[in-house]
Amino acid sequence: MSNDRAHLALMLDAPLMSWGHWSRFTRRGTALFPTRSAITGMICAALGVPKGSAGEADWLTRLDAVRLTVLTHPRLRDRGNRPLPILRLEDFHTVRETRSADGKPKKDAVITHRQYLLDARFVAILSGPAETLRAVRDAMRDPRWGVWFGRKACIPAAPIAGDLADTPDAALEALRLPGRRVTEFARVEEAASFAEGTDTLMDSPLNFETRAFKPRRIARRAPGES
Repeated sequence: MSNDRAHLALMLDAPLMSWGHWSRFTRRGTALFPTRSAITGMICAALGVPKGSAGEADWLTRLDAVRLTVLTHPRLRDRGNRPLPILRLEDFHTVRETRSADGKPKKDAVITHRQYLLDARFVAILSGPAETLRAVRDAMRDPRWGVWFGRKACIPAAPIAGDLADTPDAALEALRLPGRRVTEFARVEEAASFAEGTDTLMDSPLNFETRAFKPRRIARRAPGES
């Protein structure tokens, strides 16, 4: 393995997931794949980095140099190799003692709508400086704070971190996916340029305390597409 650059695969497997993509007041949606802000936030929690701290600023800078590729790793039906579709679940929460925009308490309870993904499983491949990814691997294996996939109800169902590898395909091997190649999966990659991308997401975090983000250009790839 190169001393300077490495690849690390993370298994994101849970009965429920929720990858915050858009949230407007009482409606909290989920993207159909993990966002960069979600992955970064999960890593910062595992590292025990407080929001808005100097440590967070340092780690956000370090993680900004890491390239993210998300693979959709479908679950299979009990019989045959047919993949299960990813479903969206919308849950309703009744919340009391909320406040209005002027800070005054509301008299009545508020109903919030929150979305989750069912039957979803993903692999996040991080590519970047080996020193940074080594610290990420160690933190994900022994997290300082709780790690979950979007919300506290979304608890991991399997060990998350693989091991550092020379290539993305070797990172999959280290994650107990022998013989699999990245190009076999539907995936979301970070585009090298605006022209090469297919969509733009405002999900690259600058500060979690103030909820400041910058845009990120992505490219969606179908299985078999290089």
